[in-house]
Amino acid sequence: MVEEGNLPINVEKLEKDEHKVGLWDCMLAPIYWLKMLAVKTHWSFVLGVVVVYGISQGLGGALSKLGTEYYMKDVQKVQPSEAQFYLGITSISWMVKPIWGLLTDVVPIFGFRRRPYFMIAGVVGVVPMLFLSMHKGLHIFLAVLSLIAGNAGVAIADVTVDACVAENSNKHQSLAADMQSLCALSSSLGALIGFSLSGILVHLIGPTGVYGLLTIPAALVFLVGILLDEARTPSFSCAQVSRKFHDASGAMWTTLKLPDVWRPCLYMYLSLALSVNIHEGTFYWYTRAETGPHFSQEFVGYKYSIGSIGSLIGAILYQYTLKDYHFRDVCFWTQLLYGLSGMLDLMQVQRWNLKLGISDYIFAVVDECIHLMIGRLRWMPLLVLSSKLCPPGIEGTFFALLMSIDNIGILTAAWGGGLLMHVLNITRTKFHNLWIAILIRNILRILTVGLLFLVPRADSNTSILPMEVSSKEGIEPLEAENIELISLINNVDDG
Repeated sequence: MVEEGNLPINVEKLEKDEHKVGLWDCMLAPIYWLKMLAVKTHWSFVLGVVVVYGISQGLGGALSKLGTEYYMKDVQKVQPSEAQFYLGITSISWMVKPIWGLLTDVVPIFGFRRRPYFMIAGVVGVVPMLFLSMHKGLHIFLAVLSLIAGNAGVAIADVTVDACVAENSNKHQSLAADMQSLCALSSSLGALIGFSLSGILVHLIGPTGVYGLLTIPAALVFLVGILLDEARTPSFSCAQVSRKFHDASGAMWTTLKLPDVWRPCLYMYLSLALSVNIHEGTFYWYTRAETGPHFSQEFVGYKYSIGSIGSLIGAILYQYTLKDYHFRDVCFWTQLLYGLSGMLDLMQVQRWNLKLGISDYIFAVVDECIHLMIGRLRWMPLLVLSSKLCPPGIEGTFFALLMSIDNIGILTAAWGGGLLMHVLNITRTKFHNLWIAILIRNILRILTVGLLFLVPRADSNTSILPMEVSSKEGIEPLEAENIELISLINNVDDG
């Protein structure tokens, strides 16, 4: 019989088993992470984020992006500066997010505060996409109006999920970064799938056919409204809604006047507005045979899909390496890298990559991946910061206000880029001044680093709002029950 202290040990076998366990744990880490979020916040919250961010905004947004770019270029045949202007107008639906937020927070429909708005969002998203898909010779005014309506459907669904994110961020301060990571990962994965298919779909069925497919994500949003388990509000009066509108508006204005709030809001706006958007100019350049590399529709979609991988990597890097650092420190390095990475566009437009022996296809893919990875790293701390600026009781409305400020910054950048291309005479066939526009954009991005004094030195684990604001109960919601998404089977069982 072998003594207990002298039991034979196969060291090599133990090390091999430990390696297998460690590798298996790494593979299951995302599942454990999702399970942790589902347990601490509720599984319905996780599912809602995946549906809205992953399918509606990620996959649907990817199809819409490439489809709309080719729709403006090949169907409407507008100039790059005009396309930049029209695409800026289509984002107006996102600027009025506080209105959607106020409606979902204080105005129930037939006694429900969430379900009807999801259903409205689905209908508003389906109708204009069907209209665009069935009318190929549509006037530009009606086309832009339809795109605005389609974006409105996505925005209404988005603001409801944003309310849940902001509310859970206040309840679970330590999970604020994890929730934003969930949003980013869902969006990136959805965009990866969407962009992988977008080029092929645009080539096979054209931009208008892609608009027809976009009715599917909108229909799924409508389905979320059907499956939403929400207790009915028994009592409801116009006076009650009026009072809550007044209280919510007053609370928003009071919070926005705080230096700890308006200073980071100003930085978020300026960091977006100063990064003038000249994407349509570069898009027209690299899809033309005469002056650019003449990328095909399939390759453009492939390029965007690889870029989505870069965005996904950026979200993962922030989650596992940067989320506990101070917002100001992360913003400094990411904003600086954001400006420097823009020089890759300058290299390609000047064709320096060919002089280095790097083909246009490889260089474009690497450029897109780096650009979106750094862009995601730059955007993540600002999203986490926004979620921590929301006062209790009006989380959804105030978060929507912050996002609308950001969207005004995006619109400013789009129109600023369109004006810059117009001044530099960048057209469908003339791109000799495109390198100047890229250089101006990159310099403005780097100069934005000088505004970082507006960003607090807090991190994602600390509270930013003053105690007198964060301790208030805020606007009492019309319904205090938690929102839960349930399956049809559970509905039948409950019946």
